[in-house]
Order: sequence, then C-alpha cells, then structure tokens
Amino acid sequence: MSPKIATGELYSECAGSSDAGAPLVLLHGWGLNLRVFDGLRAALGPEQRILAIDLPGHGASPWTGQTTVQQWLASIGALLPRGATLLGWSLGGQLALQLASQPSLAVRRLVLVTTSARFVRADDWPHGMAAATLQQFAAQLERDPQRTVADFLELQVRGSLDAAAVRANLQRALQQHGTARPEALRSALALLEHNDLRALARGINIPALVVTGQHDRVTPPQAGQALAQLLLPHGQLLQIPRAGHAPFLSHLPQVSAALLEFLRDDARVRPNAERRATS
Repeated sequence: MSPKIATGELYSECAGSSDAGAPLVLLHGWGLNLRVFDGLRAALGPEQRILAIDLPGHGASPWTGQTTVQQWLASIGALLPRGATLLGWSLGGQLALQLASQPSLAVRRLVLVTTSARFVRADDWPHGMAAATLQQFAAQLERDPQRTVADFLELQVRGSLDAAAVRANLQRALQQHGTARPEALRSALALLEHNDLRALARGINIPALVVTGQHDRVTPPQAGQALAQLLLPHGQLLQIPRAGHAPFLSHLPQVSAALLEFLRDDARVRPNAERRATS
C-alpha cells in the first residue's frame, strides 16, 4: 500500500487500481491500527481497491484532540470518496454505521465485524458490557494504558481458534506500526460508552453484512444478531464457529471468501439472509 499523511490528517494507505471504482475502506478497532488488516488485504487480492485508515491518535495518525463523535466522523469522512464500501471492526464498525448515515458520502455497502449497535448493556439491550465493567476499564486506563491495552488483547482472543496466533498478529501490528495515544484511547472509550446506534441502524438502507464470532468475549454474537435484525431488510448475518473478537485473523479464509462474495453479489442480497461458516 502507498502511505498518505499530511499535517492534521489521518494516516491512510491505498492499494489497488483506480479502475476498480470506489474502494473498500477498512476501519480498525479500539487500541489497534491498520496493520491488523494486512492479511485480509492480501487475501482479497490486488484487483480489489482498498483504503485502510488509522483512527485518530492510533497507529501513525496524529492526535489533534478529537473528543466528540462528530470530530471523529469528520476526520475520517474527509478521506472517504463517495460510494465507498465500509468495513469496520468493533469500534470501527460503529463509526462505519454512523458514516453510512451521512447522505453526502453515499456509502454503497457495509461490512460490520464483531460490532454492536450499543456497547453498554441496558434494560432493553442485554447484549452489552455492564456499565460498571466499562468504568473499571476506564479507571485502569488512567493508571496504566499499556497494561489496559494488553488486557484487552487477551480478552479479544479468549475462546478463539488459534488464540496464540491471533494474539501474535495483534501484538505485531502494535509493534510495527505504533500504539494508540492515551488521550485517543480515552476519547474512543467514551464513544463506546455513550453510543447507542439502534435507531440509526434502522434507517440504514444499503446492503450490510454482519460478521460475528461464536466465542466473542467483547461483543457477544447475540449483539451481532440483533444488529443484523436492525438492518433489515438488507442485513445479512455470518456467524463463525470457534471465532473470538477478530475472526478476520482466526478464520481468514472464511471471512475473505464471504467478503468477496458480498462485494460481487450485493445487488442480490436476500433479506434477513443468515449463513454459518464452518470452522
């Protein structure tokens, strides 16, 4: 990929021919960076045009004090061409959902990997993390950001097939491309705490593929199932057995094959289609 960065602009990498049309845009999760998608990018092949972005204050992107969700979306949206397909993982998926609701971007398709419409549990949303648990996580972040990120990596791989290899991939991304700034981690955690995208998701009217992991300890598979329901009539659900929070690492062949099929076949998406990958 060819890198791109300017003062005050998010770091991004582009690959593939411009003849392929609007790109597939990759948005990573909390605390990580665009290097986590290297394997997926290779699996999709050189014919697919791809734009990978480091979120504010993550990886090689500068931190300029984006403390509101509107600022996060504006900084990402400034890099997006019209008609792109957005693939968001976890926090990146929530951002992708919000970007898809902006008519000016004319987002064509959504791929939401281990993403929830609401990260925090509520009386009418049992699929999230307890608010007290998230607050403890935030308190630990203030004391020891490095340890907090390390603990989060462990949570992501728990229950996953080839957990050691998945953990090594996540750690390699941080070692090669840089860790997130504590201020960015704090801001992103606040976004996760306050985002409630259920009403917004109901208004999304484009093809959407929701990918869940059977043993995900961060975003329960039930959250993905509920999100796919919110995205009807255009939502599809892909459930991957023996996967944790990063199925594009633990089950790369299944995820890349499903993604390529979705990119080719979005015009014939079946309402409420559900598939289950084999391990």
